[in-house]
Amino acid sequence: MLTPASSAEPAVRAYVCPWLKMPGGIPEKEFQILQIYPHDPQAYTQGLVYQDDLLYESTGLVGASSLRKVELETGKVLQRRDIPEPYFGEGIALFEGKIFQLTWQTHEGFVFDQQTFDQLSTFGYQTEGWGLTQDGHNLIMSDGSDRLTFLDPESLQSTRSVSVTAGASPVTQLNELEYIHGEIWANIYQTSCIARINPQDGSVLGWMDVGGLLSREEMLSAEVPNGIAYDSETGRIFLTGKYWPKLYLVEEVPVEAN
Repeated sequence: MLTPASSAEPAVRAYVCPWLKMPGGIPEKEFQILQIYPHDPQAYTQGLVYQDDLLYESTGLVGASSLRKVELETGKVLQRRDIPEPYFGEGIALFEGKIFQLTWQTHEGFVFDQQTFDQLSTFGYQTEGWGLTQDGHNLIMSDGSDRLTFLDPESLQSTRSVSVTAGASPVTQLNELEYIHGEIWANIYQTSCIARINPQDGSVLGWMDVGGLLSREEMLSAEVPNGIAYDSETGRIFLTGKYWPKLYLVEEVPVEAN
């Protein structure tokens, strides 16, 4: 919590990346902001995907969960399907014209038609559902632990899993996921960390700290960073969070050769 300047001001929560202080020599990856877009500050963002100049977004909370198609430039919701109680919407992935959406603690996911949002089927899993992405061959799922599970997109059965580690330490609370440049990027819940993960062995290749993107005033109503989307055609990367009023277009800062 940030200490207010006076007793008349409310306290503000700030999110930090404690993994940067852990031993192991894992580098921090720098980034810069290229553009800022509007984002619905009422969206409790759980999943985010970019395709064809549109964002697909999953929002959470029981009674407020939804699946959305959003116009990038304006943040306008173009299409929406509400997810009924008792479901708490979680991560989403697009694969071959379908949207796969997880739910948190009800052990059930949904498959929707990407164009119409019509529900096509459901699928089950034993763990909690947190983040979801795909690598062109598999769906990749997080469950709040240190494990990532690879699912066959047809049978939706597990084919393998990896434990995510930074040095010798397991990295838990893996949340929203995105597959970027052959890496799995994961928001770490309740922190400002994004872990960049080797999908073969689960090792963390680098950290990004996305704390400080919002102002103190914006953080009065905003919560933790959560939302990574990737434009595979141009390499653009988009970041947002729960109840954030903004979505950021960022790019990596190249590492200078010595």
